[in-house]
Amino acid sequence: MARILLGVSGGIAAYKAVELVRLTTAAGHSLRVIQTPASLNFVGRATFEGVTGAPVLVEEFEADPARGAFPGDPAPEHDPIAHLELVARADVLVVAPASANTLAKLAAGLADNLLTSAALANTAPLVVAPAMNGRMYEHPATQANLELLRARGARIVEPGSGRLASKDEWGVGRLAEPVEILGVVDELLSQYTPHSLDGLRVLVTAGGTREPIDSVRFIGNRSSGRMGLALAEEAARRGADVTLVAANVTLPRPAGIEDVSVETTAELEAAVRERFPASDVLIMAAAPADFRAAGPADGKLSRERGDTLVLELESTTDIVAAVAAERRPDQTVIGFAAEHGDGAVERGRAKLSRKRLDAVVVNDIARTEIGFDSADNEVTIVLADAEREVGRRAKRDVAAAILDEVERLRTQAAAPTTVEPEQ
Repeated sequence: MARILLGVSGGIAAYKAVELVRLTTAAGHSLRVIQTPASLNFVGRATFEGVTGAPVLVEEFEADPARGAFPGDPAPEHDPIAHLELVARADVLVVAPASANTLAKLAAGLADNLLTSAALANTAPLVVAPAMNGRMYEHPATQANLELLRARGARIVEPGSGRLASKDEWGVGRLAEPVEILGVVDELLSQYTPHSLDGLRVLVTAGGTREPIDSVRFIGNRSSGRMGLALAEEAARRGADVTLVAANVTLPRPAGIEDVSVETTAELEAAVRERFPASDVLIMAAAPADFRAAGPADGKLSRERGDTLVLELESTTDIVAAVAAERRPDQTVIGFAAEHGDGAVERGRAKLSRKRLDAVVVNDIARTEIGFDSADNEVTIVLADAEREVGRRAKRDVAAAILDEVERLRTQAAAPTTVEPEQ
């Protein structure tokens, strides 16, 4: 989903920003918080850090332990200027609550604290949710500042009317409800986020299957499902109707997708076969076990059976090859190949041809710093006519590169064939 940068300015309504953070992260967004020094009088930074799982910044020259990265992103190798890196990565900047003082600074283009400096460097959509005393809100200076911000393209979430912070005082100036602010953010994101996969039905598999040996033990692999989840999330962000078939994945699922949980390769195969006919794209990122016990025990095998145990294994179905053999011409099938060491790309290309796939994503599992259960990956996308190297980066960025190729493949397949006239 999106990276949201939240600026919290001073005012009693700052406590509502905590609920906004909770709703935002529950919706699957990645969030960082900047607080003004005045806001610390109302909510401490530890509260926001606990909810976001990321450092909160206040002072303009303090070091950012995450070096500008949002939750789920790898930190850059260098130590960047915090406010520049945060806004460069953000999909939207939200200031909630925006005090009268902060509104005036935003309108005037002042940059005298970390939040206002970040706002001045920001090129993403800006959402401003004012909160203040009614008389301050209705003052001509505040109204002029709001009009100026609107004219520059900021989206103002109007405050509500009701009981204010001062005893027995009522009026306009209450911070809009967090759910309303999040609704405006999602609306803006839908406008600015490219929906290049609108109307497309994408089936993604993730995780690793487990094949029982007995009632306790199983044959499995180390796949965490992170790559498949990143692909499902990115496809949904681009507007696709996404179904995720996840094998033994314990990580949180992206919002807004159909989620199907399976355990064994047979269950994964059944789920894919059931949903593939209605899909336009299959991305087989799961790691099915290649073998299973020919006769798993009903109970738990006991050590008392002896010092050795011989297991007879049988092959499981090559799911991606099986469904690719039955696909329609308008369907796109992407496979994954976890290869070890030299010749990985060549072995991936052999699978591309043998399994009749449109692309194979090859990753070298000999490298311990990427791949299984890592936040990063480095892959080669093998196509019939090319190979695309995707250097080490966050799995969400690898997912974006893979889906770029899916879009290119489908555009290429839909292009009319030019027939040269006979001479």
